[in-house]
Order: sequence, then structure tokens, then C-alpha cells
Amino acid sequence: MKVMVVFGTRPEAIKMAPVVKALRARPERFTVRVAVTGQHREMLDQVLDFFQLTPDYDLGIMRHGQSLSDITCRVLKGLEGIIGEEKPEIVLVHGDTTTTFAGSLAAFYQRVSVGHVEAGLRSHDPYNPFPEEMNRRLTGALAALHFAPTDRAAENLRREGVPDSRIFVTGNTVIDALLGAVSEDYVFQDPVLKDLNFQDERVILLTTHRRENWGQPMERIFSAVRQLVASFPDVRVIFPVHKNPRIREAAGRAFAGLSRVNLIEPPGYEEFANLMARVYLLLTDSGGLQEEAPSLGKPVLVLRETTERPEGIEAGTNLLVGTDPQRIAAETTRLLTDKEAYRKMAEAPNPFGDGRAAERIADILWQERKR
Repeated sequence: MKVMVVFGTRPEAIKMAPVVKALRARPERFTVRVAVTGQHREMLDQVLDFFQLTPDYDLGIMRHGQSLSDITCRVLKGLEGIIGEEKPEIVLVHGDTTTTFAGSLAAFYQRVSVGHVEAGLRSHDPYNPFPEEMNRRLTGALAALHFAPTDRAAENLRREGVPDSRIFVTGNTVIDALLGAVSEDYVFQDPVLKDLNFQDERVILLTTHRRENWGQPMERIFSAVRQLVASFPDVRVIFPVHKNPRIREAAGRAFAGLSRVNLIEPPGYEEFANLMARVYLLLTDSGGLQEEAPSLGKPVLVLRETTERPEGIEAGTNLLVGTDPQRIAAETTRLLTDKEAYRKMAEAPNPFGDGRAAERIADILWQERKR
């Protein structure tokens, strides 16, 4: 069975690397081609290096200041010839990026089946997260096989009319990747991380980059972080700053002169995974970190108004706090001062998987092919 795996960003690469590995571990069943779009460039390459993945095709679409329309058109046109030449039986895409939607559309135009990994996540607000929510829905409309990470995601698909026979609950492949990356003996490479004192300081990991948080929402988040650092002398914040110049400029202004807020370059995947394993808690608007941190026993305060991953909220591992600075500061303060509240979040069961999702996907592809 010839399978083409398409991805373009760092999070997609992390979550699809275990799938590529699982398929390539069965050479008697699968021929695998990997096509990357380069929607992210440097951050994508870091992940490819860590997982020792060499793409068969690289569109290299990254351009400074490109719009969503630019990305969509370049991916669609670039994959047209590749899919036409390779003629795979199925194209696998992941999650919610513009590469995901455009890759699915490119496969559809070539009458090639689409398999959607991490299918069925919904916030039910088409503009939040933007454009990810609609990328997921549109990809779901094009997909033939839906690999849902949780029962709730599967139920979302059923409500949209996807037949049960096309939905498969697998767990999330990000857990497969994470469990292979974290080590107690890991030594940090970044000089700031290497010098951290996790015994005497409570380290908070901050990440924020989503489009809907650009501008005033992000300023409010930064205001809350300043309050927390001023209130707790043993708290240090590590902020890997996204490459987007708009975010970098805002972060530089907000945290200038604050010695216990460290702005660092985005670490490689292994470095970041091990950082996450050692911090006290996370403040993030990321989707993937809502899945990863609970596997490591780390409470997550979600800096968004909605989430397409409500399972973490219901399980008690994550808490949706939005971007109001008083709410962020209050909930973080609660976790810093109330040991029982912290314990409940840290020990809540992770609803996102057991580390075997990629194996299940490989088995399902083969079973479905034989039908």
C-alpha cells in the first residue's frame, strides 16, 4: 500500500513522525512517501532532524509575511504534481493547519483518499481558533478515514454525519512522540535552560502565539505574567518566543528589564519536551501542549476563550482562563499557594492516549485496504 504523509509545521511533524515510523516498520505492507510543505521552516527542520526524517519532497513554501491565501495556493499547486506522479492510495494529513486543508484538497482533486489524523476536534466557533477550526471541518468533509484521538472527537464526527465505519478512536500520536523524547538524564543545550534551578525556583513555561491573541489579548497575558513575577520571588518564567516579529516586538517591550522572565529562542523538540517535564506549570494558548503536559503531570492554564480539546478541561488536567489578566493571575496564584489544588490537576488522568496511537493507525490502514 503506497501512503503519502503530508505535513508542514513543527506540531504536525511531531505528531506525524510516529505514524511514519510505524508505517516504515512494516515494509512488507507499506511504501511511504513523505512530503513537507515547509509552512514552518527552521522549527520544522529541527523536528525532522530529531526524528531522523528525510522528506521525499519539500515544497519550501515559507515566505516572509505570506498570507493564508498564499500558503493555500502554494501547497495546493505544489502537491498537485507530486500526488499525480506518486499516485498514492491514500494521503495522510494531520490536525488543523492550512497545509492540512490544502493537502486534503489537493488529494481530492487527484481522486486520492484522505486519512485525517487527529480528526474530530471542534471548538464550534468558526473564528476561534482561526483559521484552525475551519481547517479541521473542511478537512473532515474531504476525508475518507477519520482517526479520532478521543471518544468525544469521534462523537463530534458522528454528529456531522460521518459514518461509524469511517471513524477510528486511536489516541493522540503526540503522546507516542513525547514518551520517546523525555529522559531524566537529559542535559539542556540552551545556556538559560542549563542554568535553571528547578529545586529553588518554581519555573512557569509560557507560550503564546495564536492569531486571535495578537494585540490586546497578548498584552493582557503579559500583564498577568508581570503581576505573578512581582508577587512570587521564587517564580521564574521561561518564554520561548515565536518567530513572528509581531510577537517578538510585543514580548520585548513587555518584559524589558525583568530578570526572572527569560525570553529564549524556540528550543528543539527534545529540549522543549524535557523542559516541559521539569517546569511547575504551563501558561499556554497552544493546542498540542494541552495534550502533552498532562502526560507529564503538569497543570495547564489555557490562555484562550475556547478550546477544541475539552477532554482536558473535563479531566481536570487543564483549565480555560482566557486572556483576562486578573483571572490568569488569580488561577496561577491558586496553584502556587494551594497544594491540594495543584495536586488535583497534576495527578488527574490524561485523556489523550497511551503512546500506541501510531501503531493503531498503521493496523487500521492495512485492515481497511483489505476490505
